[in-house]
Amino acid sequence: MYPPIEPYQTGKLKVSDLHTLHWEVSGNKDGTPVIFLHGGPGSGCDPQDRSFFNPTKYKIIMLDQRGAGKSTPTASLDENTTWDLVKDIERLREHLGIDKWHVFGGSWGSTLSLAYSQSHPDRVKTLVLRGIFTLRKSELRFFYQDGASHLFPEAWEEFIEPIPEAERHDMITAYHAQLNSVDDETRLRAARAWTKWEMYTSKLYVDPARVAEAEKNDFANAFARIENHYFVNDGFMRDGQLLEKQEIDKIRHIPCVVVQGRYDVICPATTAYALKKVWPEITLHIVPDAGHSSHEPGIAKLLVKATDEFAHI
Repeated sequence: MYPPIEPYQTGKLKVSDLHTLHWEVSGNKDGTPVIFLHGGPGSGCDPQDRSFFNPTKYKIIMLDQRGAGKSTPTASLDENTTWDLVKDIERLREHLGIDKWHVFGGSWGSTLSLAYSQSHPDRVKTLVLRGIFTLRKSELRFFYQDGASHLFPEAWEEFIEPIPEAERHDMITAYHAQLNSVDDETRLRAARAWTKWEMYTSKLYVDPARVAEAEKNDFANAFARIENHYFVNDGFMRDGQLLEKQEIDKIRHIPCVVVQGRYDVICPATTAYALKKVWPEITLHIVPDAGHSSHEPGIAKLLVKATDEFAHI
């Protein structure tokens, strides 16, 4: 990855009477523009994510999505859907006077990248995606009900602990009730537990620093509430919509590189493989010694290689 850099421009974009989004630009003012779409939904951008791009070649644009990061109001679920975010990305492109840009996203960021590019294929130069997630019911069931639980039983026990046994047949719905409780203690306890489950399972080797992020109430509250809101609503899409042939046909001409960890239990490789089957033109790299995180060495190396190769487009 490239050395850390600081943004040379930041701003606030009011996208509705309720929501104001934080954005930043770093790298080369005259470089080829790239929009970084963060995961979660609800996590916000991380300064480290600027380092996926050569700062002499790229104009690097980062956006905190509705309710996330430095955008306000924090953790808000009102007017917060996939299609609201797609419209926000277009508003930011227009606000910055950009004609076409590269799109980079991992995990939920890959979901949003596909949704945006399928809505505005004429505005996308290339796609670099990681940890493919299309929000199908089968994907949610694997991570939040029956799948990853078999691989991380000790962490799963902590995840289910706040939920009464009679409600554990549908963990996403059960968590939805607690994450929207009027009682602060109930809501924050659920938010920390939800977030810890994802932080614990995000790397091939459990990273204690990542797990500790779940103890930060403000981060956990936004992350857990917004994620759960999207998941309980099936991403506001038809099941499997992003993989439908008529949707893929809209973006088939766009150069696309996908980097996928073999042992990613949050967004298992089966989804990246399903994307490759309906879109054989993409380049799919499966990293043999990686989990979900974009900062695992094998994944980061291939992501930087992809952005380097696309920098001239």
